[in-house]
Amino acid sequence: MIRDYFRVLVVDLSTGRGSVMSIFEGRDTFAGGSGLAVHLFNKYAHFDKPWNDHEQPLIFSIGPLTGYFPLMSKTVCAFKSPYHDQYAESHAGGRSALALRFADIDALVITGKAKRPSCLVIGSRTLELKEVHYLWGMNVYATGKVLRQMFKGTGHRSILRIGPAGENGSAMAGINVDSYRHFGRLGGGTVMGSKNLKGIVILGDGIFPLTESKEYPKLFQEVYKQLTDTDMMSKYHNLGTPANVVLLNDLKALPIRNLQKTSDPEIQGITGEKFAADALLRNAACAGCPVGCIHIGFIRERFKGEHRYLYRQMPYDHEPIFAAGSMLGVTNCFEVLSLIDVTDKMGLDVMSACVALAWATEAIEKGILSEKETIVPLRFGEAKIYGEALNHLAYGTNDFYRLLTQGTMKAAEHYGGKEFACVLGQEMAGYATGEVFFTSQALGLRHSHLDAAGYSYDQKPKGKTVSDAVNFLIRDEQERVFLTSLVACLFARNVYTKELLSQCLSSVGYQSLADNIDSVSSNIQKLRWKTRIETGFDPKKVSIPKRFTEITTWKGNIDQDFLKSLQQEYAQWISEFWKED
Repeated sequence: MIRDYFRVLVVDLSTGRGSVMSIFEGRDTFAGGSGLAVHLFNKYAHFDKPWNDHEQPLIFSIGPLTGYFPLMSKTVCAFKSPYHDQYAESHAGGRSALALRFADIDALVITGKAKRPSCLVIGSRTLELKEVHYLWGMNVYATGKVLRQMFKGTGHRSILRIGPAGENGSAMAGINVDSYRHFGRLGGGTVMGSKNLKGIVILGDGIFPLTESKEYPKLFQEVYKQLTDTDMMSKYHNLGTPANVVLLNDLKALPIRNLQKTSDPEIQGITGEKFAADALLRNAACAGCPVGCIHIGFIRERFKGEHRYLYRQMPYDHEPIFAAGSMLGVTNCFEVLSLIDVTDKMGLDVMSACVALAWATEAIEKGILSEKETIVPLRFGEAKIYGEALNHLAYGTNDFYRLLTQGTMKAAEHYGGKEFACVLGQEMAGYATGEVFFTSQALGLRHSHLDAAGYSYDQKPKGKTVSDAVNFLIRDEQERVFLTSLVACLFARNVYTKELLSQCLSSVGYQSLADNIDSVSSNIQKLRWKTRIETGFDPKKVSIPKRFTEITTWKGNIDQDFLKSLQQEYAQWISEFWKED
């Protein structure tokens, strides 16, 4: 029998105790994932208190189809963000979603602050808060190695942990999930750090019931076949998203050297084809996913100065390549991997950290900053120097880095250079496609390139009709909100159509959700915006820096009037939508 309520584990780190709550309202209203996360945030958060108040919740939630269908493999993390002190979500794959399912938990809510640095261990029959003061200060990789030895467990196990950036209060600190995935954006790692929480181990040591529906096995096979036997998903397994490097460069839409350019022949050294030919070691997959889109590269390091080498593995995709590569003018694939390696070890979000350093590099070129602030002589293309700077950013070595790690725009407001800060709500993602994407990320609820496919809309010759573009962003967000409430990998969005999702939900017993997808997704969309705005967001005060109006793409110069009108109309819609009955 499919559960028609939410089973939520609420843990108070101050006491080390927790309890399982059965929340009977909301399954047919919030579904799970994003919907459940924002519902629980409204239930447990203190809107009038700062992000680092000990009673603020850190929430992890999964969806009704987690474990039942392929690519329903992500977890939603929700919190009040140290980046802007407002409601935030970050989404990650790995094994966390399936581990929570096998632990018989729809959501984990963490409040309070541990007395000493600790690791929280949960399972279907386990709740332990283990002191790990000896791990404080360790990097992400070393921490993961120790935790794997400490908590071997059985079944599905997922290990979440933070690095020095999260311990030192960086608003760019992420949460590493099972080594190769991340809750990367908006500072979730520092929320953990503020709670003295170095790690979370989820032991998926139980079972969960399968439906007795005759339709379910047949439908599962049909979905599995679409995901594996057709070309629909093969691009993610083959070159993966790094294929975008060449495509965007050819479109003059690849951010290069702090977005001073949008195309450069030098990027041949960091294309998806180059990584695949020279640096790809293997593919991996999130638990419950047959596609294998995680591309794992390698670098080698000389062992203690001898003529022997240690090989290190790290994941890559388009966003890290853009951030640690083209945005910093680094055009060697192994040097890019070395910078991804540093950000991962330090527990930094690679996009925010590297875009921040790109701004700082141009600020040095313009004489706004000097080595007095940056400690090292930042120069585009100098990977070794950027590696040192990333360590300074994670540790907050001086006043400059302590401010920069709170957000590029905060540093720019203090030192100057706001006009070339590549910030769209947070540090930009790797798409300089044009007006619709810039508006989408700047005003999107998560300030993510995945809030809506503005980057895709820009690449289609649709003309410049403001209302059409805004309507696209609204509709696309609503469709994605339902997917992230289930919680599906967005790579599968072309497979999981509304019709197929309805069949999937119906086959496992969620008939009400199956029959009301549009209304449920609209309600979740509305609650998320209501929560974001009531925690301080004002879409009409968002500004898009001048640098975004100075570029040229395949369509020509950015149309500033179109961008301004688009921003105004979308902001007006956000301001009014959440108030509607």
